[in-house]
Amino acid sequence: MYRCRNRAPRRRPERSRLPAPSSPADWIWRPSVTGSSFDPPADLVPAARTLFGARLPLATEYARRLATDGVVRGLIGPRETERIWDRHLVNCAAVAELIASEASTADVGSGAGLPGVVLAIARPDLSVALLEPLARRTAFLSEVVADLGLDNVEVVRVRAEDAVGKLAPVDVVTARAVAALDRLSAWCLPLAKVGGRLLALKGATAADEVAAHRDAVARLGGSEPVIRSCGQGLLPDPTTVVEVVRDRDLTPASKRERPERPGRSRSGRSRSGSRPRRGA
Repeated sequence: MYRCRNRAPRRRPERSRLPAPSSPADWIWRPSVTGSSFDPPADLVPAARTLFGARLPLATEYARRLATDGVVRGLIGPRETERIWDRHLVNCAAVAELIASEASTADVGSGAGLPGVVLAIARPDLSVALLEPLARRTAFLSEVVADLGLDNVEVVRVRAEDAVGKLAPVDVVTARAVAALDRLSAWCLPLAKVGGRLLALKGATAADEVAAHRDAVARLGGSEPVIRSCGQGLLPDPTTVVEVVRDRDLTPASKRERPERPGRSRSGRSRSGSRPRRGA
């Protein structure tokens, strides 16, 4: 780079200096969920009150966390903040009508906590495990669970396929925007009890996915997929859910917990420490 030494340096015009933001949350685009608050929009207040009941303030605080920290940390897009309630909160909470009282639930690929955190808020009787492999997401989930006082929730950093045999089988496995139905069944059905269910939140392509993957679901030990519509008469756009019952246990033996044989350790040695003789 060349510099001109004969010229006096130019003075730059002074600019007014603004105080630097104290944190990223101070400078991100602020969503207008309902003006300056994060309460549900007026047209969704009746649905929100029905779905969350006395725990609506918790749902509102979760909406705030999604629209601020969730955006800063890249868990949801900035444009999604305008649709926190209709696209995310009430949409997920409506699925609770398919879950029995005091059921154990695992939310696969929980991400920002959808639908797992929402279900835990709406249904404190449920026990919910949030399964997520990425550290930045599990950190966010752990903070939300602690701050909201959700004592019915456990955050587990694990891939769904690696959780088989490590977590107790559950009554219901949920998943939202994770994968197509065939891959989703391969990951989720082994986590459910025999007779338990996969509830996959889907959109307009649900019927196409069922038609394309029903044979794969059957090979994986699942029943005929059934399309459910949740929140009928309550939500402007009911939630579409594909329900699959785990009919059979096809979990590979290597994924199951094997009880040790009497008198033998896992290494094959006897309890005394000597290796058993052949033919013994």
